[in-house]
Amino acid sequence: MDISTSKGSRVVSEISPVDALWALIQCQSKSVRKALIKRILSDDQKVEAQKEIVKESLSKAFDEFSHGEIKHNARDLFSL
Repeated sequence: MDISTSKGSRVVSEISPVDALWALIQCQSKSVRKALIKRILSDDQKVEAQKEIVKESLSKAFDEFSHGEIKHNARDLFSL
């Protein structure tokens, strides 16, 4: 980011995307910040739940495969 002053000198500084986002969040009202936190935590929980479903499905599929007991269509393993 270039900033010109009245004397014509230049100040160059770079702001990381995280710092820019943090600055935007900090200037929000407390209720907006709480809503953002709630949504982030909810999204994290959903991702963790999806990871667990995939882990269980793969574990089951590999167990069945290793025992020669394939009973499921592979397309059904990842139905959420």
